[in-house]
Amino acid sequence: MKSSQRPRRFAGPALLPVALAHVLLFAASLAVGAILRHGSEYANPYGPIEDVQRFFRANPNALRWSAFLSLGSAVPLGIYTATVASRLRFLGVRAAGTNIALFGGFAASVALAASALCSWVLSVPEVNSSITTLRLMHFLSFLAGGVAFAISFGLLVAGVSVTSLFARLLPRWLIWFGLLIALAGELSSISLVAYPMTFTLPLTRFGGFLWLIAVGAELPKAGGTHDRESNALE
Repeated sequence: MKSSQRPRRFAGPALLPVALAHVLLFAASLAVGAILRHGSEYANPYGPIEDVQRFFRANPNALRWSAFLSLGSAVPLGIYTATVASRLRFLGVRAAGTNIALFGGFAASVALAASALCSWVLSVPEVNSSITTLRLMHFLSFLAGGVAFAISFGLLVAGVSVTSLFARLLPRWLIWFGLLIALAGELSSISLVAYPMTFTLPLTRFGGFLWLIAVGAELPKAGGTHDRESNALE
């Protein structure tokens, strides 16, 4: 009888190591890419096509290694998403926000992977020698890893933050920090018609790193008997 009253622990991956794996792999993709291209700035898709073409022709190895690591970072993000949604349900959350977070996180992981694969394709000489194909793949990589990722990631953050607010699962400062990141992610869609709004992209990306790690450390790992009874009834 006593054992039935003990809090039940969540059976799944620990969020904090998964968050750190995502952050470190993505940071490595940036660092390795910068080292292999000897510190030269990444080509802006809105820049002169001659400069863009020269950049991609000169840095195939940097593109491939950066794409490899960036693609790798998409995997722990997907695992994190599945785990955090599962843990919210385990903790008794029955709101739609859990499914919104699941959709957003998976979409962000796919967008990140798509961006990495498009970047890898840009290292192929037959691709970067064609101006039309180069422009197409460059913008696809930029948009998938930028606004598509940011909007989707914002849904992940919003879903977790809102449900945690009502269920009182996370500290209030972390919830409001998450809502600010989610807002920045959704506002990034305006960058499609107003380029200055691209400032929201790094806010979502790098602020999101901190949020993933903080949630991984703060979200409860065990549910009370009330949560268990609720799960058993539904």
